[in-house]
Amino acid sequence: MDIPGAALPVVGAARDMERLAHLIDAAGWRIDGITVTLDSHHSVGIERPGMWRTGDGGEVAPFTTIRACDVRNGKFLPREAGDLPRVLSYLDALEAGGRYSLMVWPPHCEIGTWGHNIQEDVRAAYNRWERAKLQPVHKVFKGMNAWTEHYSALQPEVPDVQDPLTQRNDSLIARLDQADTVLIAGEASSHCVKATTEHLASHLPSGRASKIVLLQDCMSPVAGFEEQARQFLATMQAMGATVTTSQEWLRS
Repeated sequence: MDIPGAALPVVGAARDMERLAHLIDAAGWRIDGITVTLDSHHSVGIERPGMWRTGDGGEVAPFTTIRACDVRNGKFLPREAGDLPRVLSYLDALEAGGRYSLMVWPPHCEIGTWGHNIQEDVRAAYNRWERAKLQPVHKVFKGMNAWTEHYSALQPEVPDVQDPLTQRNDSLIARLDQADTVLIAGEASSHCVKATTEHLASHLPSGRASKIVLLQDCMSPVAGFEEQARQFLATMQAMGATVTTSQEWLRS
């Protein structure tokens, strides 16, 4: 969020969430279900600085990209030498997927901290929706496995065969596919929203990406990744999804 002291600030996020909360209040009677995803991390993990060191023993700064070749040539290494085979196996699988290289992120959304919580305006709005509908919001936790990056709420970049929570969430996909319209909002449009929407559009049993509506005024990119967000929205639009604003959708 774009709040002083945030570990991973997203400029515009606070206003995005205010607009989303307004939409929930204004159109709650039209909304049959709400799913909230929570980035849920530990203080250490394969994408956290504490996991890594430089070849000469130095610290690895956030927003550093680490590739398998960097590890093989000793530019970056896991702090625990015994983790080297697992790290290389992960990086090879990640890069073979063709979506991402490993990005070292500042620690954020650590379970139990305020950054892990749902933004207050949105929480208050969906609480009002819950009381009106007499049904709870569906909450999905993702990112708790320290050995894989989990941008998407539907599956991590590299599933861990020993961890069921890292397998594709087909039950959630099927649940969302029952809706006539799937409104998507959140942070960040360059990463978590992007990855989740891509996986949803690719695996909807109906194949109807046209039911996806992206509220572009209720999402913002991580600073420096604006082009990645722009390309994502353009790609989704080309697949048949609708890109609009909360106000335009309310007027419709």
